[in-house]
Amino acid sequence: MQLALIAARPTPTNSGLCRALIGDAAWQEMTPQAALEVLRPGDGALGRLDVSPTLDGMDDGLWALGALAARGVHVLNGPAALLATHDKLLTARILRRQAIAHPRTMHVRDGRIPPRFVAPVVLKPRFGSLGNEVHRCDEPGVFLETLQRLSETPWFQRHGALAQELVTPQGYDLRLIVAMGRVIGAVHRIAAPGEWRTNINLGATREAVEDPPARAVTLAIAAARASGAALVGVDLLPTVDGGWVVLELNGAVEFTSVYAEWFDVFSEAALLLEAAVSERRRLSGWRALSATG
Repeated sequence: MQLALIAARPTPTNSGLCRALIGDAAWQEMTPQAALEVLRPGDGALGRLDVSPTLDGMDDGLWALGALAARGVHVLNGPAALLATHDKLLTARILRRQAIAHPRTMHVRDGRIPPRFVAPVVLKPRFGSLGNEVHRCDEPGVFLETLQRLSETPWFQRHGALAQELVTPQGYDLRLIVAMGRVIGAVHRIAAPGEWRTNINLGATREAVEDPPARAVTLAIAAARASGAALVGVDLLPTVDGGWVVLELNGAVEFTSVYAEWFDVFSEAALLLEAAVSERRRLSGWRALSATG
């Protein structure tokens, strides 16, 4: 059995997963095109396609994941799951349908009347990454001015933007890594001084969380299950009343050893994912045997 981690470009997390020791099998990083040439029925694949750097959609390759599944490859984080975790409008709809706490979200597009401004709001790309082009608007004038400027960008012209209710910043968020329905890693991302966003590339720092709050864990697992993702990052914001809100999901989440300093988070993820593929192989073999018997 071959195990392929399918991504458009290498990342440190992809490398960490592929270095993990899981017995006789190991995850190998491949492009979508290479995976189509190599994988056969019964093999396993993990989709790690990300948001495009241009913010106008996803990396090319969803079609390859669909083709592999049709061939009989056991695909984790397939096209539906990746869209559910990268398309923030779809994320909002899925979470709302499952009654999972999430900021109120509106879709803004050219030709539509902008939503009524209820301060404060956040304007962000439908396919966003690293906190790029995420803008806080505390006044109606700032909202309309920012909206006008964003409307000239290629990503807005293709997909519009999201106007999302601002969850009062507390200076940090909680990112949980969920693999096959289990939380295997957690950090607080602490915003840089003077910054309300908690993205690492904007100066935030990570702090390991050994025992994340039970309510947050329950919420993250529910969000991961709703998206259908086998491996996903769930970003939660604390609320002023002591609760939690799911802000975003990420089907190609980046994480480091800091997320679980008491064990190897990469090996844990790799083992759980390999076990899921093996279980699918077992079940598909049993079904095939039953059908012929």
